[in-house]
Amino acid sequence: MNSKMWLRRAPALVTAILAGSSLLGAADSDEISNLKAALAAQQKQIEMLQQSINRLTAATAPAQPANLGNVASLTPVIPAPAPAPTMAIPAIPGPQAAAAPAGGNPCEAPLDTASAPAYLRLGGVCIAPVGFMDLTGVWRNEATGSGIGTNFASIPYNNAVTGRLSEFRFSMQNSRLGFRADGNWMGAHFIGYNEFDFLGTSGGNNLGVTNGAVVPRARLYWVDITKGKIEFLAGQSWSLLTPGRTGISPLPGNLFYSQVMDVNYLTGLTWTRQPGLRVVYHPSKTMAFAFAVEQPNQYIGGSSGAPAITLPSALAALAGTQFDNGSNFLTTPNLAPDFIAKIAMDPNSKVHVELAGLERTFKDWNPNTNLYFTKVGGGVSLNANLEVVKNIRLISNNYWSDGGGRYLFGQAPDVIIRSDGSISPIHAGGFNEGFEAREGKTLIFGYWGGTYVGRDVSLDANGTTLIGYGFHGASNSNNRMIQEVTFGFNQTFWSNPRYGAINFIGQYQYTMRSPWYWTTGVAGGKDAKDDAIYFDVRYTLPGASPSFN
Repeated sequence: MNSKMWLRRAPALVTAILAGSSLLGAADSDEISNLKAALAAQQKQIEMLQQSINRLTAATAPAQPANLGNVASLTPVIPAPAPAPTMAIPAIPGPQAAAAPAGGNPCEAPLDTASAPAYLRLGGVCIAPVGFMDLTGVWRNEATGSGIGTNFASIPYNNAVTGRLSEFRFSMQNSRLGFRADGNWMGAHFIGYNEFDFLGTSGGNNLGVTNGAVVPRARLYWVDITKGKIEFLAGQSWSLLTPGRTGISPLPGNLFYSQVMDVNYLTGLTWTRQPGLRVVYHPSKTMAFAFAVEQPNQYIGGSSGAPAITLPSALAALAGTQFDNGSNFLTTPNLAPDFIAKIAMDPNSKVHVELAGLERTFKDWNPNTNLYFTKVGGGVSLNANLEVVKNIRLISNNYWSDGGGRYLFGQAPDVIIRSDGSISPIHAGGFNEGFEAREGKTLIFGYWGGTYVGRDVSLDANGTTLIGYGFHGASNSNNRMIQEVTFGFNQTFWSNPRYGAINFIGQYQYTMRSPWYWTTGVAGGKDAKDDAIYFDVRYTLPGASPSFN
């Protein structure tokens, strides 16, 4: 008789035995003793069978899923596997979910492991959330009208209405969301990375009157594959020309774009985020070589208030058709991608030095003479990031170009066009000098940066009218120099790998721009000046990628 039959028949047997025993009042005492002994033996047998079934049930019950962590949500991203079939035994309760602790917070229920993992597992890939939630406030003594990002090249003069008024804004647009996926396959390590913010182009009153309907914007979207000493990247990433903090890496934490809250970072900083392909060779842990082909753009100024060149009168139609004037990027032709090469050296964790070079090619066609013109431009940068004292680092980034103004946040045009349609690259350069110091949970930073745009002047076809950039009589938007001094702090209130972090960030920023030519009517000098104060409350999502060997 098997265990199931014993369980079904045991209650009836016990009942029958007890009923029978009640009829045996006249029986002798030996028979009653024998019946009691038999009843005790049967009860012991039933208990042994019950224990065996309990062990069998525990062995076949569905395993509880591993703690997978949360990705910007309290809802599990990966559902638990369906439970395996088990024997239906109503008298024995099945496995129960962990009870919530006192206070009712299910997120504090006991874990299967000592700590919650900081990533999700999906197949053979680990996925970690990327992002934070920001509330940024900014006050400026001049109403630049540029939101939480400073358009350094278009700070108003004090004879303009906006130069006479201050502004204050709140914004959540700097908040970011994304994820990073890591895995190993066929001897190669791969990373998929994407990141969005909310600084996309948005129009109408939906930003300031009704519901603050900001627009998501793709910042980064790339895949990186490393096998042995060779690394390959494809997608939209920080340009290879962006200064690094360590090695040659596309990961934001390994790049220098400052600690400031201004979403346009620093004047004089070389950076952009654009599509491209990159190959990196790592001959050792202390040295890396890289070569990239990236998105080109024949830029003549005008983006977000930046200065624009003056075209020849007969070739005014080249703006927006053959050259980008800040409004028609996708309609402008480009002969070849931009080529960038870099070498980086990290002899130890305290020293990072890198040298980068840029080559660009410009081409146009004069519809009046049916002539083509081609011109090659380029640039070079030398950057260093040094820990001179424990927890204190000095930063020096330096860039000079002949036709590379676009990489200075578009604050300088790349070229001018002569009256015959030929192309002349504009000299432009930038620098950033500064420090970053950390003491406990407090980070202090300070930077001085500048952008220089050279004068490049030609004559129109009539032989008397000046054209180009920075000539006598040019618009006072034709900047010669833009400088910025800024400092601030980043205070961490608490940080935990399971719960994320809360930070408060403050920044003061002073910016000054000086034109090549100053029109009359600007009281108090030729320079446009702006004071700005930023403050920010940030919650950073928990999450980190595991270490891969």
